[in-house]
Amino acid sequence: MTERQRFFVTNFRLVIQYDGKRYSGWQKQGNTEHTIQGKIEQILSRMTGHAVEIHGAGRTDAGVHARAQVANVKIQTELSPQEVQAYLNAYLPADIAVTDCRTAPERFHARLNAKGKHYCYRLCDGGVPEVFSRNVVCAWERPLDVEAMRQAAAYLVGTHDFRGFSSVNRRFKKSTVRTITALEVTRHGQEIHFDVQGTGFLYNMVRIIVGTLVEVGEGKRKPESIPKILDSLDRQDAGITMPPQGLMLEAVFYE
Repeated sequence: MTERQRFFVTNFRLVIQYDGKRYSGWQKQGNTEHTIQGKIEQILSRMTGHAVEIHGAGRTDAGVHARAQVANVKIQTELSPQEVQAYLNAYLPADIAVTDCRTAPERFHARLNAKGKHYCYRLCDGGVPEVFSRNVVCAWERPLDVEAMRQAAAYLVGTHDFRGFSSVNRRFKKSTVRTITALEVTRHGQEIHFDVQGTGFLYNMVRIIVGTLVEVGEGKRKPESIPKILDSLDRQDAGITMPPQGLMLEAVFYE
């Protein structure tokens, strides 16, 4: 029996923050080393001496950030959760940090057990964004009508087929029905925040929803046009896809 085989396999639950500006998203890809998942797996594999696969609750796109991404990983180690967290933070780049690490039940899976997520999109329509927020706020040249965007957002709350608000391939065979439990549009000084909570989200769904609401805020479309977009299931009927830097995964919910 080898030294490594004597260690029990432990399922660790991680909470991870990252500034996504320099990365090609969460998911590991064969054509680039610049992914969050890839960076973490590389360090854990070095720590344990065996191949490691980490499972994130959501696959954030290139340039998108996370305040509290949740992931789980099963590794053979005698280290405590605190020691695993310290090891990761010692070798991760400064724009990725593990803010919590603890043991989890063997069957816990960060993605499959997730019951909902909270995203926030931050947009500045009131001049130049703060220098310190430039990586996480989208600058917008034109002022927006917050009340009109709130009226439009109300039509999106509930269970709908969001195919028209996503960039999924036309050959995508899985269900595109999702439930949005809350969608709030609030002003914070020169910033507008779009807080979206739901059971799950399609590819680019939040950024397209915000882009459609922004077009309402500019007066390019009416709040009452939202149901027609939902009914059409046609991406061409919805608004623009907003830039990624304004989007933050704020929280993942579990039972």
